[in-house]
Amino acid sequence: MTQYNEISVKCKTEFIDILIAEFSVLGFDTFLENEQGFITYNEENFDPSILDSIQNQYGTLATFSYFIKEVEKQNWNEEWEKNYDPIIVEETCVVKAAFHTNLPVYPIELIITPKMSFGTGHHETTYSMLAEMLTMDFKGKRVMDAGTGTGVLAILAQKQGALKTFAFDIDDWCVENTIENAEVNNVDLEVIQASIETLALKPIYDVVLANINKNILLAQMNYYQESLKMGGDLLLSGFYLEDLEDIKQKAEEVGLKFKTNRMRNNWAMARFNK
Repeated sequence: MTQYNEISVKCKTEFIDILIAEFSVLGFDTFLENEQGFITYNEENFDPSILDSIQNQYGTLATFSYFIKEVEKQNWNEEWEKNYDPIIVEETCVVKAAFHTNLPVYPIELIITPKMSFGTGHHETTYSMLAEMLTMDFKGKRVMDAGTGTGVLAILAQKQGALKTFAFDIDDWCVENTIENAEVNNVDLEVIQASIETLALKPIYDVVLANINKNILLAQMNYYQESLKMGGDLLLSGFYLEDLEDIKQKAEEVGLKFKTNRMRNNWAMARFNK
């Protein structure tokens, strides 16, 4: 039987989703979150030095430790299902997996199987984006979701009546996962693998969504502005409240006006208008 490496990672709670995203890029598969961090798996012949690239990238900001042991292949999906709880957003929207049954009925239901992609609503940034979207009117609007992850934001936009939603991500696994989740939720999305720098952007979108991280948001702010119609809204998240002023300053430099923000456990989201 094939032997696998089980890597137990201990880290701060607020960095679990970010580190999972980084580990998935390096080829790790299946993630089980716990109170100390998460557990992930990799086939034998694993070189621990590849984790140095993550530690070097984040330094002391997202310090983590890990322990490795060999295990036999098992049904990790079954274990994952035991640890994935549904999320209720503002008592209006439930984010759940297909195996969650006998739940109360909510006006909006999103069925999301994250696999290795980022964004189930569990993390504060995704939750705040979903919560802000629930206050908005998407009927007949065009939406762009930059760095879509699981597609959860794009799917909510369509569920709220968007005319068309365009989603993209640089990770092919995220694109595949978004397409699968869209099908399960019976919504029609345009999904491609791309980086925003390679797109021929035009000001055709009423709403632009980007839940990534501070540095990427700052670097791509002008692209978001270019893609928005006059009067359009930009929703950003993936940064701390202490970084909000930097985000606001950059947005204002490219001609966007700050409207409001949300905070959840020191993670922030901000809404701007063109």
